[in-house]
Amino acid sequence: MFKNSHIIIATYNAMSWLPKCLKSCETYNIIVVDNNSTDATVQFIQENYPSIILIQQKENLGFGAANNIGISYALKNGADYVFLLNQDAYLETNTIEKLINIHKENKEYGIISPIHLNGSGKSLDKNFSNYIKANNTLLFDALQYNFTKLIYEVPFVNAAGWLLPKETLVKVGGFDPIFFHYGEDDNYCQRVLYHGYKIGVVPKMYMLHDREFRKNNNLISVKDKLMRKELSLKGKWADINFDINNELNNQQKKKLRLILKLVIKFQFNKATFYFKEFQLIKRIVPEILKSRTINKTKGNHYLNF
Repeated sequence: MFKNSHIIIATYNAMSWLPKCLKSCETYNIIVVDNNSTDATVQFIQENYPSIILIQQKENLGFGAANNIGISYALKNGADYVFLLNQDAYLETNTIEKLINIHKENKEYGIISPIHLNGSGKSLDKNFSNYIKANNTLLFDALQYNFTKLIYEVPFVNAAGWLLPKETLVKVGGFDPIFFHYGEDDNYCQRVLYHGYKIGVVPKMYMLHDREFRKNNNLISVKDKLMRKELSLKGKWADINFDINNELNNQQKKKLRLILKLVIKFQFNKATFYFKEFQLIKRIVPEILKSRTINKTKGNHYLNF
């Protein structure tokens, strides 16, 4: 075990995975930030893993904010590395030690992740295989299980299993609070790249991400559509690698013209929906602009240590 490393797990009603998750990493320093679970998550940790640092919240803060709390605690207690692990993910033996050793020889990487397998460990996690398509060599080698490099550069890998060096956290900060759940890891990768770091996937080191058999709700309400729109716009406009001023102005003008056309055609339901989108844009633009200003600077933003 590396004494200067901590695993951070943000939990919310995690009992479907938690026993296996904690068993896979029980030899490490573990910090669990629980987002006010209503199942037996907290009780299970207290009864079976009393040595785990358990930080309970009074409400569901979301993935990013919970991890920021855990990261801050780890850094206050001398961590040089933190490893973010999803509650539905399981580590293979010695993964973190190997990742740290790789990073020590490749300091230009701000995020390092192992190969993500599915819950059974028999094939690549489906979403992970999509993420790594940006590096054709990595995708080909992974499908052949014949890796030719010690580390492969990618523009994004999801935060189900991230090794973050202290240097990254000091210069880039934590997760941006404008993202409650989903999108926070995309944004963080964008910021890591903006500040000159690389993102890497290390072969022959594995974790399992147990998410294949979840049911999706095919019925999408207006509220859900607006939430998805908000996430999409934040993900796009909070990306500090691109200028957005012209697009912000054009988007609002186009939306108003569309609403006017729909009203003239007596399509009031559609007009009402797009007016809600227009209101959504007006609401989120100020926080996005503030976020961009903060994230373009170096610093331990959103963390407390």
